Amino acid sequence: MTKVNKTDAEWKAELSPEQYEIMRKKGTERAFTGKYWDNHEEGLYRCAGCKAELFQSTDKFDSGCGWPSFTRTANTEKVEESVDRSHFMTRTEVLCADCGAHLGHVFDDGPRDKGGLRYCINSASIDLEKK
Repeated sequence: MTKVNKTDAEWKAELSPEQYEIMRKKGTERAFTGKYWDNHEEGLYRCAGCKAELFQSTDKFDSGCGWPSFTRTANTEKVEESVDRSHFMTRTEVLCADCGAHLGHVFDDGPRDKGGLRYCINSASIDLEKK
């Protein structure tokens, strides 16, 4: 597994202010505002920070939550999970395993016929490599 190690200054110089806030400071974009929440193009979603393969468009679905939602990861070795106890609740945070970027959260309220998971991901954390 390739680990990306950059200084905070390097990340700040490479990412947009919104990406930096979300990916490095664990922020979030407002619901229904990200570029991919209602996107239906085919392809591979990669980490916006290091280009790791994260999600396939074939696993994307409309969950109604306002963020891009996926039923599974494209590569289980490229996504890590961590307990997030911020905002007076306990959630499961989703991170890029290669660069540590905050991607979003995973919940167990996804489509039951596809495993029951909903990876709720910030558009700013991913880039679509179109098919």
